[in-house]
Amino acid sequence: MGEFAIIGAGDRSYLGQVISKVDPRSVVSDVVDPFESGKRRAREMFGDQVRVHDTIADLLATRQQLGTPLDGALVTSPDAVHFEHASALLKAGVTTYLEKPMSIQTEDADALLRLADETGTRLFVGHNMRFMGVIGILKKLIDEGRIGAVQAIWCRHFVGFGGDAYFRDWHAEQRYGNTLLLQKGAHDIDVIHYLAGGYTRRVQAFGRLAVFGDTVDREPSHGLDWVDRRPMTNWPPRELTGLNADLDMEDLAQVNMMLDNGILASYQQCHFTPDYWRNYTVIGDLGRIENFGDGEGGVVKLWNRRVNMAYEADEEFPITGDFGGHLDADEKIISEFLDYAYGRIDHTRVPSAAARNAVATGVAAAWSMRHDGVPVDVQPAKG
Repeated sequence: MGEFAIIGAGDRSYLGQVISKVDPRSVVSDVVDPFESGKRRAREMFGDQVRVHDTIADLLATRQQLGTPLDGALVTSPDAVHFEHASALLKAGVTTYLEKPMSIQTEDADALLRLADETGTRLFVGHNMRFMGVIGILKKLIDEGRIGAVQAIWCRHFVGFGGDAYFRDWHAEQRYGNTLLLQKGAHDIDVIHYLAGGYTRRVQAFGRLAVFGDTVDREPSHGLDWVDRRPMTNWPPRELTGLNADLDMEDLAQVNMMLDNGILASYQQCHFTPDYWRNYTVIGDLGRIENFGDGEGGVVKLWNRRVNMAYEADEEFPITGDFGGHLDADEKIISEFLDYAYGRIDHTRVPSAAARNAVATGVAAAWSMRHDGVPVDVQPAKG
């Protein structure tokens, strides 16, 4: 039976439950979390038999005493400690699933790539959106040439639950996350790169803390302790209660990107809309495609014939997957991670270099956003 560890019992730690769902022979045997709330969640999710540790050093020492190495570990801790935690695991030779973003600084992402190469330890970065049905449809239509050569990609991301999910705990503080262009935007930046077949080389961005900075009801910062999402019923956004007293993260941002293959892209992110919506438009020289919804029940529409204001597309492609989120993609990505951890495959759908470039783009965009929209060259990878 395969044994895996979870590092950080926060929101994404539920991926540990997905492990046993996709492979009943694999289990979560250990959890690392320094907070009492995290320890409680660990036992609630994985049972009283799970071994709970304060640090990765404690975890590794215990496994050494047991004489049984881990088959892998999933880093689902806060973004600010991704580098620290992944580094410790890679140095110890533990196959590592690292939740996106890889890190909150480009230099740290580069260091992780070097470390994985130097140690020969397997590193898998959790950009699960590459496994979503909607992205598969968009990618297939592009690769088949249905819209010709891609010229532009636009993404609009309305994070309707942003105040509830990202402005109550560490996500709202720049010192712990740098920018929500990483925690949320890294998803879409990576998808844009994936669909475009290239990486961003220059960015220009604007953004500000437009709404949540005006909220009055605040709670002291919880540091890196995770705060569960509360019922997402508060409205209007300026009247949300219990937000982080130290919040300084932008809740509105827009980014322009020039890719190394000449494609132009844009990304818009808003955390105070009444609805949740993620929409991609891909424009080629022979047509365009656009998704309406990103899960079960949604549709990708294709226009490739000359027409004026056609609400009905030339073709439509139903989206399959999860009605309410990423569960279908999580099951697919964890299945691939297990294959990678057990040595059944040597390559993954998410190259570590791609994950690194999503970080580098988000970091550069945040710098531009905080310096009056000055265009910035994205830092190239360093060997």
